[in-house]
Amino acid sequence: MAVSNQELMEQADSLYKQYGRPLEQEHWGEFVAIFTDGRMVLGPTLLAVSEEALAKFGKGSFVFKVGVKAVGKWRSTIH
Repeated sequence: MAVSNQELMEQADSLYKQYGRPLEQEHWGEFVAIFTDGRMVLGPTLLAVSEEALAKFGKGSFVFKVGVKAVGKWRSTIH
């Protein structure tokens, strides 16, 4: 079953509020990959966080810049 863009945005917003917002004080401007089960990878660059999240946990994370209203869902074709 396909998930709509609206549902993805709502899920991303919820994940950021729960897991990302508490990082703002100490990690503003860093990047965080957050999975729906709460696993996270935090780091200084989008590429570093994306690669580490994919290597550790596989596909399916939402990637945020801490403190900045921007979101993306990491989907990779790398196997």
